[in-house]
Amino acid sequence: MFAVFKTGGKQYRVAAEDVLKVEKVQGEPGEIVEFGEVLVVGGDSLTLGAPTVAGATVAAEVLEQARGPKIIAFKKRRRKNSRRKRGHRQQFTLLRITEILTEGRKASKTAPPKPQRAQPPAPAAAEEGAAESASAPGEGRQARSEKAEKRPSKRPAANPSSRRQKDKKK
Repeated sequence: MFAVFKTGGKQYRVAAEDVLKVEKVQGEPGEIVEFGEVLVVGGDSLTLGAPTVAGATVAAEVLEQARGPKIIAFKKRRRKNSRRKRGHRQQFTLLRITEILTEGRKASKTAPPKPQRAQPPAPAAAEEGAAESASAPGEGRQARSEKAEKRPSKRPAANPSSRRQKDKKK
């Protein structure tokens, strides 16, 4: 299920568990914020609002209140000795969409636990290679130099005829 909602003069298409950056919204990190200006709700069937969908809301958890990168506005009027430098950092809110609600339902007051990714098991071959590289310090240097000898050089081979021509010019 997805929804398109409007906040801060912009429209965002979201689904559950999406993380997005919006213009600053009131709320502390961990709070649930609701957006009532939902323009479209989609999924199995599409519902278009005129201008908004009645009874639809988007609930999101505030992850962070932060400021964006510094933007420098530099103005110069040539030959007038007039220069103005001004910096600005736009404030934004980082949100995680928790639910898309329809038919006038209310959002839950607490945020659901963050889904944990399952860590893939480390392959056995990688563990064996790590054990070999952890051998005595002197052996590592020798093994590296042997690998370097086997590898082709990145530089092209020196052309002896070009060296002779350079020597003749001197």
